[in-house]
Amino acid sequence: MKILANDGLAASGIKALEDAGFEVLTTTVAQDQLENFINENNVVVLLVRSATTVRKELIDATNLKIIGRGGVGMDNIDVDYARAKGISVINTPAASSHSVAELVFAHLFGMVRFLHDSNRAMPLDGDTKFKGLKKAYAKGRELKGKTIGIFGFGRIGQETAKIALGVGMKVIAFDPFLEKVHIDLDFFDGQKVGFDIVTQSKENVLKEADFFSFHVPAQKDYLISNAEFDMMKTGAALVNAARGGVIDEVALVDALESGKVAYAGVDTFENEPTPAIKLLMLPNVSLTPHIGAATLEAQDRIGLELASQIISILK
Repeated sequence: MKILANDGLAASGIKALEDAGFEVLTTTVAQDQLENFINENNVVVLLVRSATTVRKELIDATNLKIIGRGGVGMDNIDVDYARAKGISVINTPAASSHSVAELVFAHLFGMVRFLHDSNRAMPLDGDTKFKGLKKAYAKGRELKGKTIGIFGFGRIGQETAKIALGVGMKVIAFDPFLEKVHIDLDFFDGQKVGFDIVTQSKENVLKEADFFSFHVPAQKDYLISNAEFDMMKTGAALVNAARGGVIDEVALVDALESGKVAYAGVDTFENEPTPAIKLLMLPNVSLTPHIGAATLEAQDRIGLELASQIISILK
């Protein structure tokens, strides 16, 4: 049986599948050519990440048995429709949680010390304007002792909270589906410290937090727009490593330009893969191209988890 990993698959996952007797194709097939490729090659399993979409037209036109998403969100797949037709739809909700959380803090640490801007300015002017740049970046902030508000307190939100707690931050969270979460912070020597986080109202989190991190599914309406920015402290900062459309980017640009929001880390955008130029050009924005789960370790976990599920279903 043939498996098409259209958006790539870690070597560990490929090996596990091949050892189980599957043929794994890693050709990247253009979206408009997927139907023909799947049918001509008798592909029974299609694995995707965020680049490939699997809508009902493709589902109807092929004989797929499994559709797999390497990652958490499955908004690029017509999940209910596929399952109604007897197709197994799988994903890897836990595999990339820690990698996304680390990216959140890569943005936060970089922004509070202006690394996102100094890394651009130093190559241009570091040899001629060193003292001026030193002065410009001399008003950094520390994360320790600050409050982080986490929207969405599932696996990724909890991993983000663990790092925040380790840094010495106070964690508050909003999640309409959870009232209380116990988190164990594990250390390298086997010691463990437990924390109980009671979720709060959206309004309380918006008003109290110094920093924000978002870990919610794709939204029909904006979770954060003008009204929510108005509730935040002046000089707050945020990171969106969830989904484009969680934050109103027009409102975000206004908040960044006015100083209401001091800086923002953005990994996911409303219009991927062509983000709004105005957002990309702001000097107080730290930018990455949707790479939350893109670590070697996460890709290994994703590959092995997908392989395990496929083998379990088809063998």
